[in-house]
Amino acid sequence: MNSDLISNIIVEELAEEEKGNVQELLIASYQQYEHSFSDPEFWKGYLEDIKTSLDNPYVDRILVAKHGSDILGTVQLFKTAEKAYKRMAVPIYDPFIRLLAVHPKARGRGIAIELLKACVNYAKEIEAKSIYLFTGNEMANAIRLYEWFGFKRDFTREFVNNDNSPKCYRFDI
Repeated sequence: MNSDLISNIIVEELAEEEKGNVQELLIASYQQYEHSFSDPEFWKGYLEDIKTSLDNPYVDRILVAKHGSDILGTVQLFKTAEKAYKRMAVPIYDPFIRLLAVHPKARGRGIAIELLKACVNYAKEIEAKSIYLFTGNEMANAIRLYEWFGFKRDFTREFVNNDNSPKCYRFDI
């Protein structure tokens, strides 16, 4: 991969035949966080949720970032957070970003930025005022990216979930 990769990135909707590659990308991307969960069973459940997420009937769009035929990143978009999660402690009725992932070998080349731009465009398409996401303390690089991009922390939407207390971020359109 080369440093000018960003100029050649195409973001489009996931095709059915790409699901296997995207599942592998998700696992490769999130595997680094395994040891940041104190409860191994919680991690196992989280990983299983990631693996089955591509078949979630409530996902509105799954986007992939490609360079040629290589899938380098992905993100899932939901019309609301309630569609993304089974039980929401604090309702979010705006669009929701879930499982933004860039393959470890493709990081630092602007792929996540292109995916986030596509997420904002999605929110504009459905005439939303904001778009939200959750992240955790262990995802420090992602947090820096979200804040650089313009997401603001929304403490009013946060909750405690086992040993994981997700941080909520909002991007106002």
